[in-house]
Amino acid sequence: MATPDSPGPRPQPLPVLAPFGEFDHDSLPPLKAQIDAAVAAHGGVVLDAEGITFVDSAFLGMLLATHQHADLRVAAPSFTVARLLNVVGADMVLRIHPTVQDALGAA
Repeated sequence: MATPDSPGPRPQPLPVLAPFGEFDHDSLPPLKAQIDAAVAAHGGVVLDAEGITFVDSAFLGMLLATHQHADLRVAAPSFTVARLLNVVGADMVLRIHPTVQDALGAA
C-alpha cells in the first residue's frame, strides 16, 4: 500500500510499435491487430510512424478510432503521415510528438 512517503508502483510505459512500409485497406489488418492488442494490455500505444511510406483513409480511420478509446501517441510521423494528418485536420485532434522519447515522456 502506498503511503504519502512512498510513491507506490510506477506506471508502465506504453509499448512502442514501429511499423514500416505502406498501409492501406488491404495491408492494415495486421497493424490494427497489434495496436488493438497493445491497447488491450496497456491502455494505449506509441505508434512510431517514421518508417511509414504510404497511408490511406483506412489508416486514418484506424488512428481516429483508436484515439477515441485509448491513449494513442503518434511519434515521429513521416512526411507522408504528417501531410495526411495535416490536410484533414487530424493533427489538431491526435497526440503527435516529434520523437518516440517525447511520446513516452508525455502524460
